[in-house]
Amino acid sequence: MTLRQVGTPALSIGCAISGPEGGRPVFLLHGWPDDSSTWKDILPILHANGWRTFTPYLRGFGPTRFHRPEQRRTGQIAAFAQDLLDLADGLGIERFSVVGHDWGARTAYTAAVLAPERVRACAAMSVGWSGNDPNQPLPLLQTQNYWYQWVMALDRGEHLVRDNGAAFARYMWDIWSPGWRVPDTDFNEVAASLDNPDWADVTLHSYRVRWGHAPADPDYDEAERRIAASPVITVPTLVLHGSADPCNALSTSEGREALFQGPYRRVVLDGLAHFPQRQDPAAVLAHLLPFLDTAAGA
Repeated sequence: MTLRQVGTPALSIGCAISGPEGGRPVFLLHGWPDDSSTWKDILPILHANGWRTFTPYLRGFGPTRFHRPEQRRTGQIAAFAQDLLDLADGLGIERFSVVGHDWGARTAYTAAVLAPERVRACAAMSVGWSGNDPNQPLPLLQTQNYWYQWVMALDRGEHLVRDNGAAFARYMWDIWSPGWRVPDTDFNEVAASLDNPDWADVTLHSYRVRWGHAPADPDYDEAERRIAASPVITVPTLVLHGSADPCNALSTSEGREALFQGPYRRVVLDGLAHFPQRQDPAAVLAHLLPFLDTAAGA
């Protein structure tokens, strides 16, 4: 595995690259609060099946850095999607598949809306697609599940993220993994990635702007208008959602068929929680690998 720093207009993105030279390209995008190591048990099987994998650290994580101090530390999902497209440009990759978890899933969906000609296939874990509308209705259970997002809208939440970010992240991992504890060795690896100087700013802006509690970055106004005007995804899409996910209830990914005009499949992973790729990689690969192979051959 090679870790490269890839320059884009906004960032120097740390991206781990592995798998066979000339293999089919797939980007795997981590979520919050996680990093690219979340895919460590998925990558060897993808490599063995001819996939060249690219696992970047999202803005605010690990070795990824903004070019200029005055740049906005934007956490909008449209910004993450542009980062993905810019990263692919920097690597000389025109078309690719993308797999995302949590923030990475939202990024994968958004990239598929904004650049369907470039995204060969989109696989998303633990998050349903609903667009990026801050006024979207939420069931009461999901309103409860998002307590941590409401906390981050407050000064108290800002202090929590800035002063006790790693402890906050470990707590979220624990409550999002009922009946299973993510190994300390795994979390400690990720905790180092949260020590990025931009992590707190990106985290706070992402959750605040999502619900209208912070100003949006005007650099992404056009992208947000396009998403709002036509949020339909036309590329082949697979959604994997753990039945025991206490972060995003199953209802958040149900009944979304009208938002997909290409081949679409949703699979509920029995007994798995918010981190299925960590908890049971074999269960994820049982669906992910044939999906990617089929879409690549389309």
